[in-house]
Amino acid sequence: MFQGRVIRVEREPVTLDNGRTVAIEAVRHRGSVVIIARPAPDHVVLIRQYRPVLGQWIWELPAGSLDEGESPDTAVVRECEEEIGLTPGKVTLLASWYSTPGFCDEIMHFYLCDDLSVPAGPIARDEDEQIKPATVSLADLRAMIADGRVKDMKTVVGLSLAITAE
Repeated sequence: MFQGRVIRVEREPVTLDNGRTVAIEAVRHRGSVVIIARPAPDHVVLIRQYRPVLGQWIWELPAGSLDEGESPDTAVVRECEEEIGLTPGKVTLLASWYSTPGFCDEIMHFYLCDDLSVPAGPIARDEDEQIKPATVSLADLRAMIADGRVKDMKTVVGLSLAITAE
């Protein structure tokens, strides 16, 4: 039905366990990485990013789509550099979950990124991104979620993983 840069939308027949065949619409996605970058044990880097689909700036954990054929372990380093301008010396996969399995097959890989340093070369950003990184304490992030400044579900999930990783 549609082929874009990041997603593909398909309509396909599916036979259910009860024997009925129904048509479904499915959003196909290569997958993504979510970055829980810790410059200090009780702090994480958030980004304030303009999201054109929402028509607003939101606070969220840095994240990005896998490139064609790219592994999540490679993508997390690339995206960390692109999104926050830092290279992780240590990356740890914490969990992988589907974002919206009712209509999309995107799997999000959540990584803890430690031992952050400034990369040697220039930082490449996607041309459609407007990003402002900021370091916040986990306590401040909890408050931002509670008062509605954070409206992004991957960030809420990432907070629980960051707390568990402490």
